[in-house]
Amino acid sequence: MATFVIEGGHKLHGSITPQGAKNEALQVLCAVLLTQETVVIDNLPNILDVNNLIDLLGSIGVTVEKLAKGKFAFTAANLDTAYLRSADFLKKCNKLRGSVMLIGPLLARLGEVTYAKPGGDKIGRRRLDTHFQGMVNLGATFEYDQELLAYRFEGKHLQGTYMLLDEASVTGTANIIMASVLAKGTTTIYNAACEPYVQQLCRLLNHMGAKISGVGSNLLTIEGVKELHGAQHKLLPDMIEVGSFIGMAAITGSELRIKNAGIKDLGIIPDAFRRLGIRIDEEGDDLVIPAQEHYQIESFLDGSILTVADAPWPGLTPDLLSVLLVVATQAKGSVLIHQKMFESRLFFVDKLIDMGAQIILCDPHRAVVIGHDHTRQLKRNNMTSPDIRAGIAMLIAAMSADGTSKIDHIDQIDRGYEDIEHRLNAIGACIKRED
Repeated sequence: MATFVIEGGHKLHGSITPQGAKNEALQVLCAVLLTQETVVIDNLPNILDVNNLIDLLGSIGVTVEKLAKGKFAFTAANLDTAYLRSADFLKKCNKLRGSVMLIGPLLARLGEVTYAKPGGDKIGRRRLDTHFQGMVNLGATFEYDQELLAYRFEGKHLQGTYMLLDEASVTGTANIIMASVLAKGTTTIYNAACEPYVQQLCRLLNHMGAKISGVGSNLLTIEGVKELHGAQHKLLPDMIEVGSFIGMAAITGSELRIKNAGIKDLGIIPDAFRRLGIRIDEEGDDLVIPAQEHYQIESFLDGSILTVADAPWPGLTPDLLSVLLVVATQAKGSVLIHQKMFESRLFFVDKLIDMGAQIILCDPHRAVVIGHDHTRQLKRNNMTSPDIRAGIAMLIAAMSADGTSKIDHIDQIDRGYEDIEHRLNAIGACIKRED
């Protein structure tokens, strides 16, 4: 298992370009199963989660051709139905959270699928009810096979219908969309997730011949079609990487340019950092973070302490709360971080407290951060990454710390960030990877 060794206190400089969006990649890769023709996807990040899903598609029988760096052609003309019932397929699904989005396209394409409970981040309970109920709404049935420890879905004749989702689940919405595009009749999804990556999935499917309207809203209408054809698609920049780079620049007092940031699809992410006092300038599609010795957290208009909370899009993505929390440790002022969606994502703050951060963990969902205003540097620490986002937050903290820190279990970081140590070292960081 690999470890990062981080020498803190180095300023960043120059420019960095975000990778293609991880969360979008997992959705559109599953969508290639909906057609026998070739789908070309560009700007795919070279990260563990994406590579594992591409490997799984190849095992299923999808022909995978690498055309250039980050650009692949996928042809799902002949799927291996025997492999889809094998123990190896279930084992691979179990190791990859994004594999849950195989259910919709495989059910639409084949009328049946066997699926093991997915793995992924250890950030608390992540239920699959929205996914499963969506398939049931379309006319599918499922049962749990105690011997295989897997679910068996059947749905030979999916039928469009109206459904109101119990939660605006991003992956649940994506799964239901992919199952609906080949269903008979019209499907209406209310309380659908409307993140840019779901919008991108809908655009790809429409280019493949689907008929999806309401894209960008929480009310989607899908007219089922008999078949889909090939298409080309390019991923958006990864908004979580963009936010991570903003946090790195701010906490190290560095000037940094984030090139081709996809500003129009960032939503309120830049403003969330601005509320912590961080200056962010926009030049074309680049974000420029000037060097700041101090940044002051805003208060609400009535003078009360600022609360930063996650919410479904266009609210703040939960994937950046860990980064915002770390950045706040060196701000002037106090902020309440409220992680509503996952009950275990804030448990990594004990490592930050060991580094000298002033944080009060109120409960599994809320933490109060009292900023140091750069009067006290965080201390070195040895840590273990529990998930992708806590891992990058720990890396940011270590980059600003006094001394050399270590982070174990960095395969969690590799799941979401491409070649991160070399890209950061190129702009002034000092990070080494050790086995």
